Amino acid sequence: MIPAPFDYVAPSTVDEAVVALAEAGEDAKVLAGGQSLLPVLRMRLATPTTLVDLGKVGELRGVREDGDVLVIGSMTTHYDVQRDALVAEHAALLKAATDTVADPQIRHRGTFGGAIAHADPAGDLLAPVLALGCELVVAGPGGRRTVAAADFFQDMFTTALAADELLVEVRVPKHTGWRAHYEKFNRVAQAWSMVAVAACVRTEAGTIEEARVALTNMGSTPVRAAAVEAALVGCAATADAIRGAAEHAAEGTNPTADGNSDVEYRQHLARVLTGRAVLAAAGS
Repeated sequence: MIPAPFDYVAPSTVDEAVVALAEAGEDAKVLAGGQSLLPVLRMRLATPTTLVDLGKVGELRGVREDGDVLVIGSMTTHYDVQRDALVAEHAALLKAATDTVADPQIRHRGTFGGAIAHADPAGDLLAPVLALGCELVVAGPGGRRTVAAADFFQDMFTTALAADELLVEVRVPKHTGWRAHYEKFNRVAQAWSMVAVAACVRTEAGTIEEARVALTNMGSTPVRAAAVEAALVGCAATADAIRGAAEHAAEGTNPTADGNSDVEYRQHLARVLTGRAVLAAAGS
């Protein structure tokens, strides 16, 4: 199919992009890689009046340090996040999750911020962003504001972004020395997650001192597995102890049934995959 007609704007700065969005009104869409948006346009599931392409806004690309956080520009590609030395050292969970995103072609074109702003509950970057306690910096006509990841994801495909705002960067607290793993279950290679688990732990002398665990596709937004985290703290990093903590994984979740799975199966997957993810992260 062919997309419906739309105006096209390609700003070169964040300020120009904000102005373009404000002028276009609520029917505008932001193009930030296009790996999710373009298929939707072709199927006419979205018919924006204006497309604001961020591809020429160079200030939105790259990874840098800012004290005890990493700052990742929203237009940084998945490929660049995968291969960035700062991400590997201070945010291993993001690298682990990004390694599972789609295929190399998508990772070269798709962007870190685009995937987050799209807010697909089956997307593989939302749960790691939530687990790491990231903050998202948003720019709009009134300036910039910072939104915690827990407040940013509001519903399926729905975020705290207003129609005239765009995501400019993600601030990732450093988790240097933490070990991480992203355990993903899907029916075919390169598909969306039926369920996935983002796990990041800090161990000392065989004991888990801190844990951060979040779930993909176990609700309309990513879900922090608070009961699992609480059960893991002070727990020996053994297979039996970790599997016991993982039994709490489905608590507080609200998965949906679809053609891939019913609710009970997703809850089962959450428990099994959480055990695997934490075991791998803890090195057990």
